[in-house]
Parts: sequence; structure tokens; C-alpha cells
Amino acid sequence: MRQLLTTGLLWFSAVGCGLLAGVYFAFSAFIMTSLARIAPGAGIAAMNAINIEIVRSLFMPVFIGTTLTAAVLAALAIFRWSEPGSIAMLAGGLVYVVGMFVVTAVFNVPLNDALAASDPSSTDGASLWTRYLQDWTFWNHVRTIASVTACTLFTIGIAVRSCYG
Repeated sequence: MRQLLTTGLLWFSAVGCGLLAGVYFAFSAFIMTSLARIAPGAGIAAMNAINIEIVRSLFMPVFIGTTLTAAVLAALAIFRWSEPGSIAMLAGGLVYVVGMFVVTAVFNVPLNDALAASDPSSTDGASLWTRYLQDWTFWNHVRTIASVTACTLFTIGIAVRSCYG
């Protein structure tokens, strides 16, 4: 039963990381670039609308659920160090929790909050928007890479466990 639960957590985490990597990749690859090409006021309004809607969407259960399962997998790996796949579980959990969740909480969310508090029609708002685009996108790249890396590590954990477990 314990093996089945761990394997289920690995699958959930791998799929969740993959889904979120896709969302972050879309923002890094073309959404932020597209928003940068429109007038600052319109870009700010669009990003603020996205930030409001995303917390109301199915994104949030996947975001929170994947973070929780990644943390649980990292903890399980420590307590089951001798089991196959534990290194991949620990690394995947740490990379995801730090590279995605902590980065989101420490960098992306405060940037979103500052943008929401700005006046899109002011010169200060336009200046903030220019900095926001650069800084938010950089940290989003970090989240994308962390999510892809964690997805890969959790998939390796699944493979190793199926071969040796």
C-alpha cells in the first residue's frame, strides 16, 4: 500500500509539474512579449485581469496540490533514503518547492501586488510596467525551468521505482 501511495504521489506531481511548466512556458514564450507590445495601460489592465482570474481558476488546485505533493515526496525520500528513486524524489521536491513555489511567493506575487496597486494611466505606472515585464518574466523563466526539471526528476523516480522497486 505504501508503494502504491508513493507511486501515485509521483504521478500526480509529475503531471502537475508538467501542466504548470506549460502555463509558465506560455507566459515566458509569448504572453509577456505580447503584453509588452501594447500600450502600458492596456498591458497593465490585461495582466491585472489575468492575475485576478488565475486565483479563481483550476490553476490554483493544481498549483497548491502539486506543491504539497512535491514537499511530501521530498520528506518521504529522506525517511526512505534506501528505496529506489529516493534521490529523484528528493531532488524533484526541492527543485519544485524552492524553484517554483518560493520564487512565486517571494518574487512574482509581490510584483503582481505592486502592479495591482499602480495607476495604469500614470507615468509611474508605465515605468513600473517596464520594470515589471523584465523582472516578472525573469522569475517566470526560473519557475518554468524548475517545473520542467521537477517533472523530469519525478518521471525518473517513477521509472527507477518500476525497474528496481
